[in-house]
Amino acid sequence: MTDKPIIVIGAGICGLSTAIWLQRSGHSVLLMDKGMPGMGASYGNAGLLAQWAIAPVTSPTLWREAPKYLLDPNSPLFMKWSYLPRLLPWLGKFLSHATDAATRRIVASQIPLVCDAVDQHKSLVRGTDLEDWVSDSKFSYAYKSKAHFDADAYTWDLKKSAGFEPTLVTGSAVQDCEPILGPAVQCLAVLEGQGHIVNPGQYITELTKYFTKKGGKFIQAEVHDLHKIDGRISHIDTDKGSFECSHAVITAGIWSKDLMKKIGLKVPLEAERGYHVIFENPSEMPRNPMMITAGKFAVNPMDMGLRCAGTVELGDHHAGPSAAPIKLLMRHAKEVFPNLTYKGTQEWMGFRPSTPDSLPLIGELGNSGIYTGFGHQHVGLTAGPKTGRLIAQMIDGNTPNIDMSPYAPERYVV
Repeated sequence: MTDKPIIVIGAGICGLSTAIWLQRSGHSVLLMDKGMPGMGASYGNAGLLAQWAIAPVTSPTLWREAPKYLLDPNSPLFMKWSYLPRLLPWLGKFLSHATDAATRRIVASQIPLVCDAVDQHKSLVRGTDLEDWVSDSKFSYAYKSKAHFDADAYTWDLKKSAGFEPTLVTGSAVQDCEPILGPAVQCLAVLEGQGHIVNPGQYITELTKYFTKKGGKFIQAEVHDLHKIDGRISHIDTDKGSFECSHAVITAGIWSKDLMKKIGLKVPLEAERGYHVIFENPSEMPRNPMMITAGKFAVNPMDMGLRCAGTVELGDHHAGPSAAPIKLLMRHAKEVFPNLTYKGTQEWMGFRPSTPDSLPLIGELGNSGIYTGFGHQHVGLTAGPKTGRLIAQMIDGNTPNIDMSPYAPERYVV
């Protein structure tokens, strides 16, 4: 084993999980980020361990639904129209996957990454003082009516293929199950055996403390360039100096797109900009996390209040937030939680790194010693520990027990 460290660039859940699993394999690891750990998408997500999130946005109905969504001010899909000309090449490839065959292919590849997410998170923290950070829970899809649930039959058939079959609660029993819900919700599809994180940002902070306590090193630095000698990674230049390494792992979420350009590769990665609103000191909380299907946003009772997170806004990852998605979240929350009062709100916007086929890039770039672990779209927190474990296995020369070809970075970078 070389005395040069492995450098992991990006200190969100994917990078930190990679760093911890490499560390447990006996490697010297340097974790690097231009910001503090977990302050990107890992900070503001819904906190769900979304084992059930196997169906891509590009379902066969997208062709019919997308124009309607974009024109409807009450829809959860938004567009930064000034960015559309630059987005069109990616969007064309993205929409090409909106077929039944492509959807089922994507689902088959998502299942190994996310369906054991609760166990993967528990494995990451097992034997540490972080075990309480992973909470067991049920998860409910909240529908306006049983008819609206029935209209979702295609997606539920996909979920059932992965073993996720809900228990239905209808009528007044909905409010018995979740008293916070008002009469606008008349049907719950409840999944047992799920999990969530009650403070994703602090979870990453605590994982970082664990990593450094075990001998890992975190450096807040901005990467300027990655250098290779004879085709293999040799060192990385940053605003804090140059660092030699035996391998480099790029796990920087949407910012991985910019890092890949530094080694001459153009990856079709775009931002599905997501938003959250936290209702501080709420008068009531749901018993378990849920998805409000009318607004396509998740609800999670967290340490800092009630977090409502979701929506999709297609746009530049360098642009600031928009007002409309936050207003939509507030409007839908008022509809489904009519009796909710609160002290104040916090608002946030972040970037989901999305590939045209909705699958991440996980693997080595040729024989360069440079590995990728980004592009998880809506399931970064969910799949982070599994991704980190897979990358650590590959660096150690061990063959993962799942087919890695659907995630191979070569599908986009050659």
